[in-house]
Amino acid sequence: MEIDYGLLKQALRDVLDEGTDAGAEIAARFRGGTLIIKPRDESLQPKEVPIEDFFRKVVRIRDNLRILEQKVNSHPKLEAEDRRTLQGYVTKCYGTLTTFNLLFQDKGDQFVGQKTT
Repeated sequence: MEIDYGLLKQALRDVLDEGTDAGAEIAARFRGGTLIIKPRDESLQPKEVPIEDFFRKVVRIRDNLRILEQKVNSHPKLEAEDRRTLQGYVTKCYGTLTTFNLLFQDKGDQFVGQKTT
């Protein structure tokens, strides 16, 4: 029996996509909505993406950043200064992604960048 690795890879992606939302819910006002990416050139077709698909990808980025942050903070061979530098980059990524916070139902699931004291 031959295995179609393309189908297998897609099936694995689908399973992983379903299990990566870590309980985050999309805000009620966006459920069932569509993200439209419209080129400036009107002769080109816009791209429509179900907002839930886009949201799952944003959540996946958030979850992977959290994992990266944990690995950086617990890495036994990183010097304190290197750890702070890498943590700073992760924090800047969170800050950049705060644009998408309006998609999250619960504030606790949102991105948080650099906090001012």
